[in-house]
Amino acid sequence: MKVLITAEGKDLDANVDPRFGRAAFFLVVDVDKEEVVEAVDNAAGRGAAQGAGVQAAQAAARLGVSALLSGHCGPNAFSAMQAANIKIYTGATGTVRHALEQFRKGELTEADDADVRGHW
Repeated sequence: MKVLITAEGKDLDANVDPRFGRAAFFLVVDVDKEEVVEAVDNAAGRGAAQGAGVQAAQAAARLGVSALLSGHCGPNAFSAMQAANIKIYTGATGTVRHALEQFRKGELTEADDADVRGHW
């Protein structure tokens, strides 16, 4: 299973970026192997005046992930992720490695709605 984890850097020891649409990096992580498959610089999202969440959701769909692990997810991104059938888990904290551990232990709850307003 591949998940997308928002991060401030490019490896498992990077801190989780609490934002989805404006995260510094998207890390595609193989949950079973506990390794980064791909690190994507989200420069376009960080600099977007609007639409960062939808762009991020489109990127997640292109990357073929099953779930998102992040600190938060706004309303437009949430809707776009639902349309792409990608599960959203918010509340991830610490390092990417820690967030992955939280996910594997079932400590992250699947979101049923956005938990922040747009342009957060």
